[in-house]
Amino acid sequence: MFGLDPTESIFLAAALAAGLYMAWNIGANDVANSMSTAVGAGAITYKQAIIIASILTVAGAVLVGEHVTSTVKGGIFDPTEIDSMHLALGGLAAVLAAGMWVTIATWKSLPISTSHSIIGGMLGFGLVAGGPSVISWGTLGRVALSWVTSPIFGAILAFIIFQIIIKLIFNSDRPYERARNLSPLFIGATFFIITLSLFFDTELAVKVFGRQLQIVEVLALALTVAIVVGVAGKRFVLKGVIDGEDHQGVESVFRNLQVITSCFVAFSHGANDVANAIGPLLLVVENAIPADKYPFFLGSDYLLFIGGMGIAIGLSTWGYKVIKTVGFSVTKLTNTRGFAVDFGAATTILVASKLGMPISTSHTVVGAVFGVGLARGLEAINLGVLKNIVISWIVTVPIAAVTSVLLYISFLQII
Repeated sequence: MFGLDPTESIFLAAALAAGLYMAWNIGANDVANSMSTAVGAGAITYKQAIIIASILTVAGAVLVGEHVTSTVKGGIFDPTEIDSMHLALGGLAAVLAAGMWVTIATWKSLPISTSHSIIGGMLGFGLVAGGPSVISWGTLGRVALSWVTSPIFGAILAFIIFQIIIKLIFNSDRPYERARNLSPLFIGATFFIITLSLFFDTELAVKVFGRQLQIVEVLALALTVAIVVGVAGKRFVLKGVIDGEDHQGVESVFRNLQVITSCFVAFSHGANDVANAIGPLLLVVENAIPADKYPFFLGSDYLLFIGGMGIAIGLSTWGYKVIKTVGFSVTKLTNTRGFAVDFGAATTILVASKLGMPISTSHTVVGAVFGVGLARGLEAINLGVLKNIVISWIVTVPIAAVTSVLLYISFLQII
């Protein structure tokens, strides 16, 4: 196959199958979060969510997914301390272990971090193959910190955004008219964040402008986009709204706004989480197959597209389970609440990424949903569901690590 010997062909087939399996899991669990609030609030249907998120996930993976892949591939341990064959077997064990745990979590409708799952898998293999000295304990410390900080910051920002909506709109004398008049502000703020995330210190900036942009240039670009799109987008946001000076009229204004923010989160998922599938895949093939024998589809763009398609298939086949939990079970969502969740989560992810903090999108979205629910009072939150979610977060890394060790040892016995 492709000029490879039998062993190389087996590694290639196994790596592709494992990578696609992990990508499918990412779609079924992680990407479902991006559309859960829009579906839960009734802004779009589940079928519309599948189409929108699938397109944007593939786009995010291909356009800005490459820069994250190298971190997942070799950021947890020093790969130079482990020989090539063991690296290939370990990468395969890690991605299969992570995928198996995400499958179980999705089956139980629990939103977990696929990033933490693959980190757990890499940690387990690294400890057995190279010992504690090869592990990047600083990276793992930042991951552990993100378990706490990402949901907290997501909750705080979503709480603040929703309180702003209450103060500026719902508490005004004419809330519907105020919502219409302020819609360009919310559109502009959304696209300001989107533009910053796309062009500040990203590969996409190099592809579009030929170089990395300075912070002042990115801010100027983001402000220009925010003003232009904010003014021009008012007609789109107000399309099909329900007239009336009541809460229903306000919610209808925010319906299309929420679709925009959900699309942004879906794009971000593809850009960041495709690495959880492609990173370990590359670790396998780069250590099991000579570079001069690489088939054409092992190029980065092809792999990112394959990963993006796997994510899209996962969302369309099993994503409804996590959407049901996040969108309907934690707290009751409306379009204004859903907008606050998406805006708070997306902003938290952007700031954390630029600070170099490894952050879980799943944790952030769930935290943001909790924050909006808290704005209505603790009784508005289903604490039983939230407890199960938090427990699943805590056990993710240990379970993935142990499973990875067992698979790695099994592979060594077979080889």
